[in-house]
Amino acid sequence: MSQAPQGKPKRSRMPRAFWKRAVYSLALIVAVEVAGMVGMHQIEGWSYLDAFYFTSFIATGQGPPSNLVVNDAAGKIFSSVLAFVSVGTVITALLFLFGPFLGQVIRAGEEKVGELEKEIERREGRRESG
Repeated sequence: MSQAPQGKPKRSRMPRAFWKRAVYSLALIVAVEVAGMVGMHQIEGWSYLDAFYFTSFIATGQGPPSNLVVNDAAGKIFSSVLAFVSVGTVITALLFLFGPFLGQVIRAGEEKVGELEKEIERREGRRESG
């Protein structure tokens, strides 16, 4: 049985740039989640778990959970700002992470559409001349 040569590291399937983007994206999402969690804990006096739960719902665009009600005016303002910042952050982080892949998919789709258009033009040209 042959073995892999010693000293050569095993190549990862994902390029290093992907993992770097993944770390940045995750760090950005965690930072927003922690800021929202600490803010709601301080303003509303919720447990960190409830504040995490609330911030997770806000950050993913689901709206506030029905079992947690923001009572304080400062909490309402904070959660409104949190909604704008966190939803944008999550979307941006995901696009930053998967953007290069989506770009490749779009380019491949454009190439395929171009090929199909040429095929249609070729077939129509044959009909007109035939």
